[in-house]
Amino acid sequence: MQIFSENSDSSVEYIHHVVEGETVDFIQAKDIAKELALKKCNSPMILSWKNGITGEFYPTFECGKTKKPAWIHYAEARGANLTIDINNGQYIFMILKI
Repeated sequence: MQIFSENSDSSVEYIHHVVEGETVDFIQAKDIAKELALKKCNSPMILSWKNGITGEFYPTFECGKTKKPAWIHYAEARGANLTIDINNGQYIFMILKI
């Protein structure tokens, strides 16, 4: 099954969001990213993410032959058009606005 964005705006957006005064864990960062994405579209789909603190990322498998990290290539190849950066790279989410 393929999912396509119905959003006619094909531009890629990048949101930088800083949470002041508190430590943010992955679950909190994911919830923040969803909340921010919902301001941009009705049904955001997280395609990939990276935890900049631990180095963990998803998906963890190689996706094509490219110099980009697999998680970035995977999301871009599937139409990611919104990237949300929480706390200057601590958490990064690549999203398809649907």
